[in-house]
Amino acid sequence: MNTPTSLLDLKPGDNGVVQGFLPGNADYRRRLLAMGLTPGTAFSVTRVAPLGDPIQLRVRNSALSLRKDEASLLRITRVDAD
Repeated sequence: MNTPTSLLDLKPGDNGVVQGFLPGNADYRRRLLAMGLTPGTAFSVTRVAPLGDPIQLRVRNSALSLRKDEASLLRITRVDAD
């Protein structure tokens, strides 16, 4: 089942797909696109720091760390493992 959510709500081991970006800082949006977080891209959450910042993702066989302000710009859909 696919559930729309925020990246900030996911825990390690959760999977998702990037749907797009919320209106906001265009510089962050360009940076996220350059890191490979394009619409339709699947990812998994590998780590979340104790205070929730940063969040580490596995995207296209690469590890990315995002700050809360960057992560909050992503529109994602949670994908439950089968």
